[in-house]
Amino acid sequence: MFVDFFIKRPVFSTVCAIIILLVGLISIPTLPIAQFPDISPNQINVTANYSGASAEVVESGITNILERQINGVEGLRYMTSSSSNDGTSSITVTFDASRNKDLAAVDVQNRVSIAEAQLPDVVQRTGVRVSKQSNNILLGIGLYTDNKEYDNTFLSNYADLYVADALKRVKGVGDVRIFGERRYAMRLWLDPSRLATRGLTTEDVTTALAQQNLQIGAGRIGQEPAPKGQQYQIDVRAASRLTEPKEFEEIVIKSEDDGTLVKLKDIGRAELGAENYNTFLRYRAKDAVGLGIYQVPGSNALDVAKGVKAAIAQLAPSFPPGMKYQVAFDTTMFVEESLAEVIKTLFEAVVLVVIVIFLFLQDWRTTLIPALTIPLALVGTFAFVKVFNFSINSLTLFGLTLASGMVVDDAIVVVEQISRFIQDKGINPRRAASESMAELFGAVIATSLVLMAVFVPVAFFPGTTGALYRQFALTIAFSIAISTFFALTLTPSLCALLLRQGQRPTGWLGWIFNQINRFLDWVTQGYRRSLNFLIQADIWCS
Repeated sequence: MFVDFFIKRPVFSTVCAIIILLVGLISIPTLPIAQFPDISPNQINVTANYSGASAEVVESGITNILERQINGVEGLRYMTSSSSNDGTSSITVTFDASRNKDLAAVDVQNRVSIAEAQLPDVVQRTGVRVSKQSNNILLGIGLYTDNKEYDNTFLSNYADLYVADALKRVKGVGDVRIFGERRYAMRLWLDPSRLATRGLTTEDVTTALAQQNLQIGAGRIGQEPAPKGQQYQIDVRAASRLTEPKEFEEIVIKSEDDGTLVKLKDIGRAELGAENYNTFLRYRAKDAVGLGIYQVPGSNALDVAKGVKAAIAQLAPSFPPGMKYQVAFDTTMFVEESLAEVIKTLFEAVVLVVIVIFLFLQDWRTTLIPALTIPLALVGTFAFVKVFNFSINSLTLFGLTLASGMVVDDAIVVVEQISRFIQDKGINPRRAASESMAELFGAVIATSLVLMAVFVPVAFFPGTTGALYRQFALTIAFSIAISTFFALTLTPSLCALLLRQGQRPTGWLGWIFNQINRFLDWVTQGYRRSLNFLIQADIWCS
């Protein structure tokens, strides 16, 4: 018989239980932690920028071209797009939740590569960005000054150069977005009347700027092949990249017939400012910039948040005097609090289950055996959670809380039956375990299958409901399956080793158990009388 194999080999059954426990313990640190299961569909973002173009031009020249090419990609549900007057084209491609996000990103990237040849030259030079990330922000960090030592432009550029890149290197960070961003840019202001007087257009200014503001390699002097006796080779550096407003104002736009040079300062001016002023951010009534942290899908939210906080705390001492940072928005606080409450409830449930078992079985040996099943089954469940790519969240922990009372059902039945055989029939523990399991083997399996049949169909619910409760239902089913295995292997072998005949508590504990037994006897007698009444009533009715 299957169970006799384990009864005769208690060491083997114990090793099996320890292996399941260790696999579960190893799986726990590798599982992602979140407040709820990720039920949102996979999304891929496609972003391009056409500087200086209007929303209409961006829509017709970029967005429509990319949408036509991306449309029809495998697993696509729908697309949303926006084209703005700052030249930004943004397309969000939404896939089925079952679609692998990495493969979806590759498919979208391939489609975008095909469409790039049809895009304007400026867009091709800056590139089209395809990114995948979590849809929800993880952390929000504000950079500000108390006494207005720095303006928004300085804060934005400092965050872009020294903070954002460092935070992107933190493990689990998918993207860092700067809110209220104002990158440094040289802004050229043109006077329309002066342009018209000299017969110029903005296109002439753009052409002159592109020709005279270049980064070029000027070559070397004395490079091989060189004349005999040449001893030196000198690299030539051409300072052709303009950096100061006065340098931009000296750009030659046009040469008149009489040799007069028309420079930028004759038709306008140059100033150092921000690339755009479309957005701004204030924190605690002060000018500031914000850093939005997005995590990589499937990463551990708590670990990512800790890593980001540690990284920015390490950067803070090197901030310019007066610059400060503050974590303004932290979603992990809700995750930590909710998980802490669920874990607290889980421990309370386990303690209550053990107390109830002890009150009714009234022996520490018979209580210990099913009590061991609780941590073994619950911890072993995390191995299945890992295999099915679930996360540690409120629903999985809630499922374990409910399962804490279910996983001991089979063990209690087995222990009570074996204990009754030992006490009433006076047979030795090993024989009692074998005879009891011969009677209970089918009943234990049937009971577990009935319980699992209640929860497993929930995992197949369609849509958002099924995605939300799938982890909850399967977590309970996994724990019941493991507890059934223990009830058929570990529990009878431990009963054969630990249970003894004639062990009854004495003293005040014995008095409490006597009162409980009297109450149970009274309930049993009442139940027997009710059955007799119903049987006689059935006879009268027939």
